[in-house]
Amino acid sequence: MIRFNSGFKRDAAFAALALAAVVTTSILGQIATYPNLNPWYAGLTKPSFNPPNWIFAPVWTTLYALMAFALWRILRVQISQRRRYAVGWFFLMLALNAAWSWMFFWAHSPLLGLINIVPQFVVVLATIVSFAHVDDLAAICLLPLAAWVAFAGVLNSAIWLLNG
Repeated sequence: MIRFNSGFKRDAAFAALALAAVVTTSILGQIATYPNLNPWYAGLTKPSFNPPNWIFAPVWTTLYALMAFALWRILRVQISQRRRYAVGWFFLMLALNAAWSWMFFWAHSPLLGLINIVPQFVVVLATIVSFAHVDDLAAICLLPLAAWVAFAGVLNSAIWLLNG
């Protein structure tokens, strides 16, 4: 019989929490996105740098995996004010992430998406800084997210401009 120490159980519980938070965010976004890909999104005029649709799933899967790993690392750190702030920023970031899909896709509004993505990018940066005060590797894991959200902001802006 294998016996797990309390540290392992604690880490496993934190991993489950991190995965649940990130998977829930992903599912909420997909509920708003997938029914609106065709015909609405497909019918929009897009800039030349718009990636093909197939790229979004692997990119977001990778980003969500990195986000869950980063949160898990933060949750494992001893409770402190810095850890509380880091977790708070992270969950605000997740809320804005999920809300973007509802604002852009569900509401069929590139403008609402743009209104979301600007503060979302700021919150991603604040989360990275907050994570860096607690765990450097966790902060580094969020850098690809910052790059993708910055790109998504430019793409969102172009789609809004092209479609009035």
